Amino acid sequence: MKIASWNVNSLNVRLPHLQRWLQEAAPDVVGLQETKLEDHRFPDAALAELGYRSVFHGQKTYNGVAILARQAPQAVQIGIPGFADTQARAIAATVGELRIVDLYVVNGQDVGSEKYAYKLRWLDAVHDWLADELKTYPNLVVLGDFNIAPDDRDVHDPQLWNADHILTSSAERAALQRLLALGLHDGLRLHTQEGGLFSWWDYRQAAFRRNLGLRIDLTLVSDALRPHVQAAGIDTTPRSWERASDHAPAFVVLD
Repeated sequence: MKIASWNVNSLNVRLPHLQRWLQEAAPDVVGLQETKLEDHRFPDAALAELGYRSVFHGQKTYNGVAILARQAPQAVQIGIPGFADTQARAIAATVGELRIVDLYVVNGQDVGSEKYAYKLRWLDAVHDWLADELKTYPNLVVLGDFNIAPDDRDVHDPQLWNADHILTSSAERAALQRLLALGLHDGLRLHTQEGGLFSWWDYRQAAFRRNLGLRIDLTLVSDALRPHVQAAGIDTTPRSWERASDHAPAFVVLD
C-alpha cells in the first residue's frame, strides 16, 4: 500500500497536476494540504472518476486538508478534538485497517512571533490528540506538511537554517521529537539516512534546479506499522512541471 502526502498549494491551480500524478504514481491513500477551497468547491466528483473517495475540510483562500483513498474513508474526524481553531488544518479517517491523520502544521512566521506561539500550542494539542488516537488505532499513519525540518540533513544550508530560524528552531524540532516519542517513526529515515532529500523548494533563486530545499513534508508510522515499511521517498517529478506546487509528494510504502 502506497501512502502519500502532498501540499498542492491550491487545487484551483493544481487539480490537473493532482489528476496526472494520481494516474502516474497510483497511490492508495493521499493526504493533501493547502487545498485552499471551501468544501462545496472540492472536486470530489473529478477525483472519483479516477477511483478515489474523498473527505475534506477546507476554507476559502487559505489552508485546507483532504484525504483521498481507493477505499471509502470511515470514522472521519474534522479538526483537533478539544482545540478551538478557525483554520482548516487537520483531518483524520480510517482507511481499511489504517488510521490516517493528515496535518497542515502552522508555519509560524518568525521565531518569537504570535504565530510562532500559536504553532507551538497547536503542536501541543496535536500531541495529546495523537496520544489518544494511538490507544484506539495502533495502525496509525500521520502525514502532512509539518513545516519543520527534523534535522540538519533535511536542510540545504544548516548555517542559514539554524536554531534561531523558523522551521528549524529548537522549540519546533523539540515539538516534533515529542510527537515521535509517542511511538511514531519517520518513514523516510526507516528507509535511508541520506541527507539532501527535500520536499519543498522556494520559487525564487532557481531553488528547485539548484536543490536548495527543505524536507518538511513527512510520513510518520506507528510502532505497529514500522516492520511493514518497505520503501519511502519523495517524488520530485511534479515539482518540475509547469506552474508546479512548491512542494513535492512524500510517500511511504507498506506491505
